[in-house]
Amino acid sequence: MPEEARWYVVHTYSGYENKVASNLEKTVENRQLHDLIQQILVPTETVTEIKDDKKRDVERKIFPGYVLVKMILTDESWYVVRNIRGCTGFVGPSSKPIPLTDEEVARLGVEKREIEVSYDVGDSVQIIDGPLEGFVGVVEEVDKEKNRVHVTVSMFGRETPVELELNQAQAME
Repeated sequence: MPEEARWYVVHTYSGYENKVASNLEKTVENRQLHDLIQQILVPTETVTEIKDDKKRDVERKIFPGYVLVKMILTDESWYVVRNIRGCTGFVGPSSKPIPLTDEEVARLGVEKREIEVSYDVGDSVQIIDGPLEGFVGVVEEVDKEKNRVHVTVSMFGRETPVELELNQAQAME
């Protein structure tokens, strides 16, 4: 039996994504399948719409007709997911579930990976990636939620604020 849960994509009837996700969560709860089916996700994004000169924030599904499920694939877990009302099957050849690769999971931003950094506000860092590679700056702000660090770099005799990803800078030794 595989010990690690993987992400699978489940195809649903259009507009049934939330219903499939909630029904699946209830089934997992009722059958005590938390160890097999660990997480159910309907990826959404918030978009600002302007209609009749009014701004509104609207939540939209990123992949209409699909639900992401993190599970250990067994006959039982496959059967439970496959037989949820509104589910048409797994994405893969002839409904054989194919897990998402680690790269796909990272690109989709499904799982938040905690990045440990060895620097903090006020520390000097060296930029190790991007157009400013090799420059040295001072950390102004670290935002682990958004995977960002704000650094002030001295360029051409001026202090210039720069926003980088956490892994684009490293502490000076």
